[in-house]
Amino acid sequence: MKRKEKAERIQTMLEELYPETPVPLDHESPFQLLVAVLMSAQTTDLKVNQVTPELFRQGPTPEKMAKLEVATIQSLIREVGLAPTKAKNIRRLSELLIERHQGNIPNTFEELEALPGVGHKTAGVVLAQAFNIPAFPVDTHIHRLAARWGLSNGKNVDQTEKDLKAVFPKDAWNDLHLQIIFFGREYCPARFHDLSQCPICSWAATKKRINEEAKMNKPKSKKSKRNT
Repeated sequence: MKRKEKAERIQTMLEELYPETPVPLDHESPFQLLVAVLMSAQTTDLKVNQVTPELFRQGPTPEKMAKLEVATIQSLIREVGLAPTKAKNIRRLSELLIERHQGNIPNTFEELEALPGVGHKTAGVVLAQAFNIPAFPVDTHIHRLAARWGLSNGKNVDQTEKDLKAVFPKDAWNDLHLQIIFFGREYCPARFHDLSQCPICSWAATKKRINEEAKMNKPKSKKSKRNT
């Protein structure tokens, strides 16, 4: 089966499973979405949603966030991974949004990625979810599933993003980004996953891929220790 054909079948299945694609990060504005996505790196969405209510109560806008001390921001997000660095980035990007964009969130990759702590994936999520601009943000989870499904053999997320954009229609990118994440969480975990029983991997993955992952996930036998 060619990649395009496989992609069409996968898209149909994902649309049936996840007709609604709510953003998993709680927010009330593009600014809050930007901050939440920035914090989600190496941290679960659940943990981010636990710390953002108080953070956004004290700093709901760039103007109010910029007035908070870095130490205050850090204390509010201390349970999030890399909190010290993220606190500095949140404070500084808030200042830059005021200096460069009159407190508004820019809607281009170039302007977003010029902000501290904002990488290509974070910028893509903001453009897709806040401005409905077609983007296909690829994180490690989507990268893994794309490889399993034979939609990409990219060695990095940048190549995987190009491959996925080539096989899926542009008007579906924003939904597919979330649908693939939802599917991965529900059906397709990173470890100890039986590809042969997965609703998509079972037919999309090659036999070679299924066998390779089965060997990787096979428990290692413990060697018995001899008495000395």
